[in-house]
Amino acid sequence: MDVYKWCLKLGPAVPGDLLLDAFDLARDIRLVDMRASPYDVRPYGLDPIAVETPEGKADYVRRQRGFAARANALRTRLLAVCTTLLP
Repeated sequence: MDVYKWCLKLGPAVPGDLLLDAFDLARDIRLVDMRASPYDVRPYGLDPIAVETPEGKADYVRRQRGFAARANALRTRLLAVCTTLLP
């Protein structure tokens, strides 16, 4: 979510596709967090991730690693934007 925050803070300097990709990542992270929470999210159409089981924990960890890889790629793109803003 930090990438999305910085895209918003940099405003018009950030290309729209980067902002949208950062938003998609933030949304996906939030959905997984909701699914892994102790609350019943099935009424919202979300299947829970049972992090208390070995299978659920492995699924959660796999998803988090995927998010980290996506975030690193977005950070690289955002850094490229920032370097064009500096003299």
